[in-house]
Amino acid sequence: MHDTFQALVLNREENRLHAEVTEVKRDALPREEDGNVLVEVHYSALNYKDALGLTGAGAIINEFPFIPGCEFVGKVVESDHLDFKEGDEVIATGFGIGERHFGGFSHYAQVPGNWLVKLPKGLSMRDAITIGTPGLTAIFAVEALEHEQIHPGQEVLVTGASGGVGSFAIAILHKLGYHVLASTGKTDPAYLRALGVENIMARSELEGPARPLDKQRFDAAIDSVGGETLGNILSRTRYEGTVVACGLAGGHELHTTVYPFILRGVRLIGIDSVMQPVSRRMTAWERLHELVDETVLKHMVHEIPLHDVPRQAEAMLRGELSGRTVVRLHS
Repeated sequence: MHDTFQALVLNREENRLHAEVTEVKRDALPREEDGNVLVEVHYSALNYKDALGLTGAGAIINEFPFIPGCEFVGKVVESDHLDFKEGDEVIATGFGIGERHFGGFSHYAQVPGNWLVKLPKGLSMRDAITIGTPGLTAIFAVEALEHEQIHPGQEVLVTGASGGVGSFAIAILHKLGYHVLASTGKTDPAYLRALGVENIMARSELEGPARPLDKQRFDAAIDSVGGETLGNILSRTRYEGTVVACGLAGGHELHTTVYPFILRGVRLIGIDSVMQPVSRRMTAWERLHELVDETVLKHMVHEIPLHDVPRQAEAMLRGELSGRTVVRLHS
């Protein structure tokens, strides 16, 4: 690689954030003492967490200048780690990448090898990043439902249905034979129908203060919204149902009662994809490769150049994006 390369650099100037594509010196990349791996980044992706950090809407990034981007996929250029060699195709998600450690909105990234997973055979880099963090979160959520004996044929509500996690949750559940009910604020349901949604619930039905117990509506739920939405979900989940919480787009506070838990036996499970061990990630990636069809990926992906990331981050926070926004670095 050259001594310099292009990256999207976030700076704070007079308490205002400013991001632009600029030249970065190689020695600016953080170097780890153990298992250091340098990756030529081919694709990154714009996540809700990235949008919060880039716009300052959330306290995601606290050191400047900084290269954001919570995930990336690319080819190994140099490696001090025994499990990786030059030319290996790898993906990196979680572990504080793009938050505390320089991320993937860059032509090159350098991380510990213990944070990397080799791509399953036959999975392209573009498809891998399209799946990325939302896909991982979705498969962990679905596996939590499976563990709690929520079986194919039962009805599962998915909130934030047009977003990344929601889209993959719908596609995976549909593939496995579940009946999917989607909660969305979008007026055109064609995108969701194409993913496998059978029924649609207006987002407004889950807004407002929740009743202690409401009419039982669905067997289980995967919720990426939180806040009042999660409270309403708990009050409407059927007897011995399971609710999986994996996001907070609608707020971090939860106002509920013990009634869903002690009168209906409802279970509430939290999902974290950031610090999952690599061994579980490898298994998850193999299953994602099996369950997510290429036609689904093509339907949900929207590709942008690096310089368009700040503008798209603002659009994401306004709720204007659907599916998955992939950032092209090397093609």
